[in-house]
Amino acid sequence: MAKETHIKTDKNPLSAGVLGSYPYIRVSTALLDPSICETRLGYFQPDPATGFTHLNLDDDRMGLHPRQPDNARYCDASRRSDDRPSARTGLPAYAGRRRYPCLIYGLCALMIWGSNASAQTGDIVRIATFAAPLSRDGPGLLLRDITKQDDAGIAAIVAIINHISPDILILTDFDYDAGGAGLSAFSDVLADPYQYKFALRPNAGMQTGLDIDGDGFTGDARDAMGYGRFLGDGGLALLSRSPVDVVNVIDLTELRWRDVPSAVLPQMNGTAFPSDDVQAMLHVSSSGHWIVPINFGAQTITLLVYSATAPVFDGPEDFNGLRNRDELRVWEAVLDGTLAAPPTNPIIIGNVNADPFDGQGICSGIAGVLARPDLQDPMPMSLGAKQAADLNQMGDPALDTADWSDDGPGNLRVSYILPSRALNVVGAGVFWPAQNDPLATLLGSDGLTAGPHRLVWVDIEIEGLR
Repeated sequence: MAKETHIKTDKNPLSAGVLGSYPYIRVSTALLDPSICETRLGYFQPDPATGFTHLNLDDDRMGLHPRQPDNARYCDASRRSDDRPSARTGLPAYAGRRRYPCLIYGLCALMIWGSNASAQTGDIVRIATFAAPLSRDGPGLLLRDITKQDDAGIAAIVAIINHISPDILILTDFDYDAGGAGLSAFSDVLADPYQYKFALRPNAGMQTGLDIDGDGFTGDARDAMGYGRFLGDGGLALLSRSPVDVVNVIDLTELRWRDVPSAVLPQMNGTAFPSDDVQAMLHVSSSGHWIVPINFGAQTITLLVYSATAPVFDGPEDFNGLRNRDELRVWEAVLDGTLAAPPTNPIIIGNVNADPFDGQGICSGIAGVLARPDLQDPMPMSLGAKQAADLNQMGDPALDTADWSDDGPGNLRVSYILPSRALNVVGAGVFWPAQNDPLATLLGSDGLTAGPHRLVWVDIEIEGLR
């Protein structure tokens, strides 16, 4: 189906938001009155050091943050049925192509909060990653939930994506199916469906026939190449408004762990854990590692897409911690040219599942990548994360991207978009509104309707490629 044309102008923020793209028609800007909604430009201030825009985290409209319940777990745990937040009431069903959404109409005056949050000019590309919980207990169940249009969590996820309106979106916990039915259905319920959709079979749920976790049994979710209750459980997905150069995609998902340069494999009492047989065949990727070129006319950016395992749920051998570190080491090797030719304008994007200061991961891994001279850290921030700071947190809480319970891992920065230094970054943020911001409604009364992870976005000026 041909892509619909929608009007976008930086002079009228409503035309770039949800109202301007529903109900799947062309909209005249003359019909959109910006006076009905507050743009809140004061929330954004230029950073004199970098030149691009951050949230004003000292804005006096910040309120008190209600502490969150302790049922949000760390990364992989969100894929388990007993850890996933239960269905919640309070958010109406999300809208598809043929419906006018109550959710959107109810929040129409709240959806725009500054031109840098959704309005884009022709040469600005907004890239986002979102570890939204779009995995289910079995194959086909995500498609069922999308098409039924009565799932509060999916409604919240859709509303957040509609508000941020990224040109490229990476979803890092999305059930894979070989025909792409789930991804197509999800795209179709968005306000502005994506023309280009891309997904590859992940390691998640691919059974090995071996005892991967060392518990003496085989065949369960932890004995797959990557944790998964079925093949494709919680895989990766890419949605784009610009062409994906599929012919030149490089899939490193089957790279063996032991073949990663400088890899450190787990040991127990001086022997390979869980066994030599496992270490001889196990892929390093718990989900997937993709090198994906995206074309913008004559110009190209290259996404280094992945989602790492959580560095917890293991023992003294630190199996998951070491694997998490080496999954990131794959991209270091790619950037150094030791695994593949250095890509054009690379951008590391996805759920790294590691914080440079806090949490149980190997902090030095992501800290080293953040310090690389060939990459830049846009340092996306949010008012909501700053308000939700944990006691004794070492890192800057404004940079956090996940809201986990204080008696668990706590709030951490785990989702990243790290562009090449050759790219001109002009904006960045995390969708985590302050508690008194009307947009906080999208996260639900407990802040977890769309899951514990927050959407992270970065704006790149394509004309600034050099």
